[in-house]
Amino acid sequence: MNEARGDRETPIVGRREMLSLACGSAVLTGCGATRQTVGVATPTPAPGREQAGEIPVTPPEDLMREHGVLKRVLLIYREGIRRINAGEQVPVQALHAGAGIIRTFIEEYHERLEERYVFPPLVKAGKLTDTVPVLLRQHQRGRVLTGRILDATAKPTPQRARHDLVANMAAFVRMYEPHEAREDTVVFPAMRDVIPPKEFAQMAETFEDEEHRRFGAAGFTGIVGQVADIEKSLGIYDLNQFTPRV
Repeated sequence: MNEARGDRETPIVGRREMLSLACGSAVLTGCGATRQTVGVATPTPAPGREQAGEIPVTPPEDLMREHGVLKRVLLIYREGIRRINAGEQVPVQALHAGAGIIRTFIEEYHERLEERYVFPPLVKAGKLTDTVPVLLRQHQRGRVLTGRILDATAKPTPQRARHDLVANMAAFVRMYEPHEAREDTVVFPAMRDVIPPKEFAQMAETFEDEEHRRFGAAGFTGIVGQVADIEKSLGIYDLNQFTPRV
């Protein structure tokens, strides 16, 4: 957890930052001042977003990116389960930190956005009326499990409590893998069908404002850095270790 952060994994862009596509040879005039006729000193105005060909990060992309944080904590839980089942020492600090990120970033932020801005328009439009109640119930059950994991890892876990800790982490993983997959492939794509374009665009700004209000200037990038630190402490940060030998 105290490793240097120089090699910390960070996203390439923040939420409001854009992926600029305008600086290739095909759009020379969008990447700075255009050439002026000799002797003409008129300044060239900065190109707008549309003129520069920049593509904003959409609300579904934001939510899916946050699911990436959830997936990485699920890997942390899996490593904890593996160690406990192998009779090794319980990595309480790493598991507690991971559960803390689930509580603050996923449950109290990400899921609240879904519950306020994503699910209601779908239900109002009569879409996914069978799916949304299940997702809401899973949010509630997940918070119960997270509370148990936080309690169990707040101090060294006694031998008798290890079985329950493993069971709670395993239940969380089992529920959230299909949960997030269904949201990514069904719920988030359906947002475009029920949310008006202007409201859809404003939603990205709303999400970002709330993110920085809760997590400061670093926002999503800072959370990803915290997850990377936990992975390093457990020895599961190196992506290449998951590559099979075939």
